[in-house]
Amino acid sequence: MRVTRSKIGSRPLVHLLTATLLTTSSLAKAIEPLPYYTVGDPIPISCLNRTIETGEHITNEKGELQYIPFPRCNETGRPLELNFGIEKEINCTIDFIDDSFFHLLEFYVHNDAPLTCRIPSLPMTPEDAPTLHDTDDQIGVLGTQNSHYIPLIIALTGILQLSHLHVSNNLNILLHAAPKATSPGIIDSATAYSTSHLTKNTKVVIGDSLPLRFSVRWYPTTSLPSGWTGVGGHLFLSTVIYCLLSALAATAVCIAYFRGVELPRRLKTHGRDRAFGLQRANSNGAGSWGYTKGD
Repeated sequence: MRVTRSKIGSRPLVHLLTATLLTTSSLAKAIEPLPYYTVGDPIPISCLNRTIETGEHITNEKGELQYIPFPRCNETGRPLELNFGIEKEINCTIDFIDDSFFHLLEFYVHNDAPLTCRIPSLPMTPEDAPTLHDTDDQIGVLGTQNSHYIPLIIALTGILQLSHLHVSNNLNILLHAAPKATSPGIIDSATAYSTSHLTKNTKVVIGDSLPLRFSVRWYPTTSLPSGWTGVGGHLFLSTVIYCLLSALAATAVCIAYFRGVELPRRLKTHGRDRAFGLQRANSNGAGSWGYTKGD
């Protein structure tokens, strides 16, 4: 009977231990740290799908805005991707501009509709894919924003002609990471824009390829460093050091020239003039200061 009581009494303890383990496991999963970017991680770019008739956005079966991958680049065979924390120049040639994409380019260049794209603020895993369109993650009307993504508006400029386009194909992409002290490995904001739209552009007609060149720059915080010198500029330590070194170098050159060239020349000239003056004085001194015979 004692053994039986012992067995019966141990069952609640077993259930208690099992419940404790399950609770601990659930808490561990709940407090599991979120994934974050490390340097070099790929960042996919997706853009808002639009109609070619009016440039209006297209919605999915849930009434939410539909995003599609950025066009495929010939250089990689994949849609355009960025890499976290990597500054570089990216060439992305879109192989064939069909009629639909050409009309979308007209909307983008003429500013009738923006090239609205987005990138994940945190790395996306296959497990995250089914939850990316959850209602709780949508922000704004028609799910215009998603808590998993940050907007990347590409200001593509150019010149619209009747039969063709001139697309400004040199673009800067600026990305801000969240402060490392508070939110390491998270993208805070991003933007992109064309540069030199009058001088650096390419002519595009239906059937052509479109070579795009992206210059990617990263900033560790949401603040932009001051790079404008302006009228009068800013005084930096490097400027002061440069001026001091230039002054010292100029002084050294002057001293070397004076001691090696100018001083010997002056000494030589002075010695020759002095010797010539003494000879002249000696030659003239006998008639001027010498004694003469008296009568």
